Amino acid sequence: MKAAARLRQLMKEQDLVLAPGGYDGITARLIEQAGFSCLYMTGAGTSAALGFPDLGLLTMTEMVDNAGTMARSVSIPLIADADTGYGNELNVTRTVREFEARNVAAIHIEDQVFTKRCGHLDDKEVITSNEYVAKIRAAVAARRDPDFMIIARTDARAVHGLDEAIDRANAALEAGADMAFVEAPQSLSEMAEVPRRVRGPCLLNMVPGGRTPIISAAQAQEMGYRLMIMPGALLNRMLLAGDLALQRIKELGGPEKPADNQDVRDFFRRFGSDEWNELRHRFQSLPEE
Repeated sequence: MKAAARLRQLMKEQDLVLAPGGYDGITARLIEQAGFSCLYMTGAGTSAALGFPDLGLLTMTEMVDNAGTMARSVSIPLIADADTGYGNELNVTRTVREFEARNVAAIHIEDQVFTKRCGHLDDKEVITSNEYVAKIRAAVAARRDPDFMIIARTDARAVHGLDEAIDRANAALEAGADMAFVEAPQSLSEMAEVPRRVRGPCLLNMVPGGRTPIISAAQAQEMGYRLMIMPGALLNRMLLAGDLALQRIKELGGPEKPADNQDVRDFFRRFGSDEWNELRHRFQSLPEE
């Protein structure tokens, strides 16, 4: 079963699907090994992994390449940030096809101007509703696999208010989007209002320190959300862990001794060394004809 079909199946089986955010092959593997049923490629994390802030500085090719790396590193479906689609309807068409070709299960496309910025920063700008809906139509028409999910994200809440954001979400769903993503509602009441008024399944974005209050998965499910992404689930904590590890090296003047149960072979096993070694030995042991 392709990743897109697996994600569709998850949406049928679970009232709320949780997708922690990763940004490379390592974090993708960690999420899968922790037992989650799908994962999210964070645009902010992808930008940071390449040394940039989340200000729309990455190209479509860079985002697609990273999504491809993550998707092939795991067996669970990947939902990816596709920013604005990287241009007009023609660019959106290519964007959809490039992500789909890498076995990504779903992407979200937003209505910010190009270039965009993080949805929880100030001074965002959005295109007109008509331009946005045209992009969604193009995205829906571009997919070759009907299971590939198009998630319509709108950042209009910060610019024009919640009513306009909900109107845009509904217009995108009418244009064929599979799910609506109203970015950065600013209170619990706004968060609850979105799934009540949007005429289709809704995504909730949990960004610690952002504009949206942090709630539990149970609360999100009770509000009526179907998918919760957590872009900073690993990024923030790995930054803290990295700072602490480097500070410890400075204090000790070198690396710490490993714990008794640490083995470099265990590290490689987490990335498939047993399977790769078995493959090598299988071909080496074939009988000669």
